[in-house]
Amino acid sequence: MEMTRPGPVRWLHYAYGGRLPDRYREWVLHDATDRGWLARFALLVVAQTLPWLVAAFLVLVLLTPLSLGWALLAVGAALALSLFFTLTSADELTEARLVKHGFAPGTGKNRRRARHVSSW
Repeated sequence: MEMTRPGPVRWLHYAYGGRLPDRYREWVLHDATDRGWLARFALLVVAQTLPWLVAAFLVLVLLTPLSLGWALLAVGAALALSLFFTLTSADELTEARLVKHGFAPGTGKNRRRARHVSSW
């Protein structure tokens, strides 16, 4: 089966937790299990948090006496914490995404484990 990659609008829908049509099923499996899946997951988290970080930055700069440097530091710390807490749960969050797209529970973990073992 040929893998169909979603366009930017569908990808954003996917990034914010939406379910893609079945024609993207193979791409979802690839996104969640193939080499670089954790880096792609981190980019997904950044895409999800970016609007909130921009809003927080604007509030800090426009409505508080904080300097630009402190506002950037606060937003950077928020991004770092967001990445830390989501990356520590990446396996489970990715598994939930796969189940949402019709895969059996454990598919992602099993596929990543099999790929890792075969690379040794």
